[in-house]
Amino acid sequence: MTTQQTPPAFRTSTKATRAQKRAPWMLLAPFLALFALTFVIPIISALFQSFTTVDRKGLFGEDGVTGRFAGFDNYVTALNDNGFVASIGRMLLFGIVQVPVMIIACTILALLLESASARWPGFFRAIYFMPYGVPGVIATILWSFLYVPGLSPIVSLLQSMGLQPDFLGANSVLWSIANIVTWTYTGYNMLIIVAQLKSIPGEVYEAAKMDGAGPFQVAWRIQIPLIAPALVLTTVFSIIGTLQLFAEPQILSTVAPAIDTEYTPNYAAYTNAFAFNEYGVASAQAVIIALAAFILSFAFLALTNRAPKNERDQRKRARRDGQEARRALQTRASAVRPVTNQADQSLQSGRVATAEGTDR
Repeated sequence: MTTQQTPPAFRTSTKATRAQKRAPWMLLAPFLALFALTFVIPIISALFQSFTTVDRKGLFGEDGVTGRFAGFDNYVTALNDNGFVASIGRMLLFGIVQVPVMIIACTILALLLESASARWPGFFRAIYFMPYGVPGVIATILWSFLYVPGLSPIVSLLQSMGLQPDFLGANSVLWSIANIVTWTYTGYNMLIIVAQLKSIPGEVYEAAKMDGAGPFQVAWRIQIPLIAPALVLTTVFSIIGTLQLFAEPQILSTVAPAIDTEYTPNYAAYTNAFAFNEYGVASAQAVIIALAAFILSFAFLALTNRAPKNERDQRKRARRDGQEARRALQTRASAVRPVTNQADQSLQSGRVATAEGTDR
């Protein structure tokens, strides 16, 4: 008789298993190191510095500089600064007007470029995206020449028509900055929406054409609802970017006297840090800006992610029905409990009587 030998089972070596576990971390190590150095550590440093202050002895600190824990004093100083608080309100007004205008403009451009009748869409996408490739400082300098009287052909043309525009005045310079920001970022947001439009299956458009839908109905009832995630993403980016506005007002401040060193929250933090050496107050202002951006973005996401009204009504009815059912069960249980107690008492009395009869 011959015995069949089974091959030895394959066993994974311990060294190979450990190497497989280490491989992902080794591949991620460069990114994690850069992420920690450029993102995590600066945030922790800013938070720590916002709770400290520096005491200088002498006029310029020539007699010594000492640091100490200040608690929330820097935050109190930042919130008591009328210029900083006014800058936050100014940026809220800026965002309420500029962000919707830019989102509507980039949505219309994306829909036009992705329509069936569009010609040379690639060329026009590059043209509309080109302003985003211009650095913000250079873009602001270019636009400042179009705002300054005597240098601007636009101002000269309007003056020849009997108008006296003042793009750098106290009441108009905010909207001049909004024009620069819109010109710069509309093409960038447009590409995000175009990418979302390209992900819509062609069968959806064919079904809409078979149902007799026109271009406007396709855009309003099909494309816009399906690109809602891209619209939410671009809006959140715009809200965050609004509170981080810095380069445009700083450059325009050289030609616009209405722009002071606290015109925007970021400009105010920059001034406190590098003009007055108040790094603790500047860090507190930076933390406040980050919290404001988080709160506004979270509120917008919560508002856009709300369920439709009919679903909310159904949930309310289901919750109400569940509460009524629980009340009914509790009422029934409370009504049955006395009867059960009486039965238990009668049974106990019968047992006692039976026991007494047995004893006799």
